[in-house]
Amino acid sequence: MTDLFAYTDGACSGNPGPGGWGALLIARKGDAVVKERALNGGEAETTNNRMELLAAISALEALKTSSAITIVTDSAYVKNGVTGWIHGWKRNGWKTSAKKPVKNEDLWRRLDDAQARHDVTWEWVKGHAGHPENERADELARAGMAPFKPKKDG
Repeated sequence: MTDLFAYTDGACSGNPGPGGWGALLIARKGDAVVKERALNGGEAETTNNRMELLAAISALEALKTSSAITIVTDSAYVKNGVTGWIHGWKRNGWKTSAKKPVKNEDLWRRLDDAQARHDVTWEWVKGHAGHPENERADELARAGMAPFKPKKDG
C-alpha cells in the first residue's frame, strides 16, 4: 500500500507583505519514496495565514483522484481551523463565535471544498525544528515568495 503525504508551509516578508507557499507531496511505500512532487507560488501583498492556507489547498487541488492523504503543517491556525473551528463557522453562516466575519473566508471555503473530495488526516509539526520535509516545504514557500520581494540595490 502506498501512503500519501503533503508537507505544507507558508512564508511572508512583512505581514502583510510579499508571500509564498510551498507544498511537498510524497508517496511512500514503507520507508521508500515512490514519487515526489513540489509545488509553490506566491503573491505580492498577502499574509502568512493566507499563504499557509494556500499551501494546503494547492496540495489537495493537485490530486487528480480522491485520495487518502496526510497533510503535515506547521500552522496551528490551519490545523485548528480545518479540524475544529470551521464546523462552528459553517453553522454560524461563516461568522465567528463573536458574530464577526471569518478572516480568510474565501480560502477556508476553498479548503473545505478541496478536502471534501479526499480522506484527509491533519498533523501539526513544530516549524523550523529540523523536520526535513517541513524544511523543504519552507524552502519552496520562500522560493514562491522570491519573485514578489523588492529587489535590493547593489
